[in-house]
Amino acid sequence: MIQEVNITITPDKEKDSTYISTQLLSALKTKGINASAKETKFVFQKKSVDARHGKIKLVLRYKAYIGEDSSENERFTPKWKNAKKDSSVIIIGSGPAGLFGALKLLEYGIKPVIIERGNSASDRKRNIASISTKGLVDADSNYCFGEGGAGTFSDGKLYTRSNKRGNIPEILQIFHYFGADEKILTDAHPHIGTDRLPSIIEAMRNKIIELGGEVHFNMRAVDFTTQNQNGKITVKGIIAENTKTNANEIFNADAVLLCTGHSATDIYKMIAKKSPDALEAKTFAVGVRVEHPRALIDSIQYHNRPDSKNLGAAEYRFTTQQEGRGVYSFCMCPGGFVVPSASGPDEIVVNGMSAAGRNSAWSNAAVVVETKPEDIPADFKALAVKDGCESFAGLLWRSSLEKITAMHGNGQKAPAQRMTDFLENKTSTNLPKSSYAPGLVPSNLNDWLPSQITSRLKEAFKEVNKKMKGYISEDALLIASETRTSTPVRILREKESGECVSLKNLYPAGEGSGYSGGIVSSAMDGVKQAELIAEKLLAK
Repeated sequence: MIQEVNITITPDKEKDSTYISTQLLSALKTKGINASAKETKFVFQKKSVDARHGKIKLVLRYKAYIGEDSSENERFTPKWKNAKKDSSVIIIGSGPAGLFGALKLLEYGIKPVIIERGNSASDRKRNIASISTKGLVDADSNYCFGEGGAGTFSDGKLYTRSNKRGNIPEILQIFHYFGADEKILTDAHPHIGTDRLPSIIEAMRNKIIELGGEVHFNMRAVDFTTQNQNGKITVKGIIAENTKTNANEIFNADAVLLCTGHSATDIYKMIAKKSPDALEAKTFAVGVRVEHPRALIDSIQYHNRPDSKNLGAAEYRFTTQQEGRGVYSFCMCPGGFVVPSASGPDEIVVNGMSAAGRNSAWSNAAVVVETKPEDIPADFKALAVKDGCESFAGLLWRSSLEKITAMHGNGQKAPAQRMTDFLENKTSTNLPKSSYAPGLVPSNLNDWLPSQITSRLKEAFKEVNKKMKGYISEDALLIASETRTSTPVRILREKESGECVSLKNLYPAGEGSGYSGGIVSSAMDGVKQAELIAEKLLAK
């Protein structure tokens, strides 16, 4: 017999194996199962922290094997094969959708050919360092572009609610196989840490190459090669430009898996040039990055209890409705850093990250306002129509806001304001210390952020403060602007085949496709699309 069983304990009992075993056996009895310790093996599944109602508790989930073999719980066993020469798939982008899609193709012996506009993870670190130290943004290799995608240098959070979109445990097991800490298999909100994720990504790339795949860095896709078949456009390959030499190279393959992320606006233009009807406008979000002293958030969430010292930096999450739009926290980074995430030199975009230890002096989160296509100002809609694709209105508005943000900053120094001053509509005369390395410029965000954003943020902060007393604080910073939580555009795809609706052989996946958000959901989407490609190729 196999049973799942949950127990709730206090933090001081977490290492007491005898106590935990006794509690587990008691929990089985409440299910009507009388089992002895000798005949039962408990396998740890998941841990979460419950700090509600002023008390800190740990909720532990186990799988109980009663007179059963527990070998089903053994670790991930790879099924990858050496790539054959008779079929290949181009993968544009080496983020989670691209890398996990490549590994899935190798299960079928199909050769993945990854085209990545940015640098390898190790070289990308130097590009990222230059943003903070020199204010220099490489448009092809930055926090958004490069090996591993946007998630590589933004904490490596692996929590997702997309439980029905794929095999979450297998995604986590593959990350563990390539070097992630075993805790990601059991933590309720697992994360890898930006200090560890690059080496894991490199290990994945090396395995892909070892099995016969290809990875081409500094190659930006600039066009699709196509032909008309039975009145439909069929993608046969891509033209890629070397970002160092500007030389073009043609890559042909049996299919193209498009995994370019939420910031590759040039890819949407490539698609629109072939078929603007392949794109549609979608809801996205715009706001700020909110940074508090870590000690303040810890004290709010853990209620100043002394038994919270070993629980690590505290997390928070909220969602509320204000004036008919959702306002919510996103990508919360406890014990983390706010980082510059622009993909161009004339814009400012902020994001958050944290190392595996989550031990910095600050905690931050995006707080963003739901922005629907009908919320975009009319002049941007008109400009999108003029550009030949009305779905571009949100992209154009987002880009404009990022440039306006840069005008109120200085290089990559971001405009910022104390939360209390934001609520009182006055410029901060000085700013508290911040984790944001390029530096901050005092600015009254009310003067230039769209009122549809600022009015809702104000009401949301007041509502959150009722539940998290002390959240509104003069030590809390608003750093602008947070615009890249998701893309304003979706690439339409056929439900059954996964192909782009008007470009056959093109399989959009991941955040850039508009069908996922975050590392795990993007990885699962890449796997799903790769499986559809494999089914088609093997059926020939």
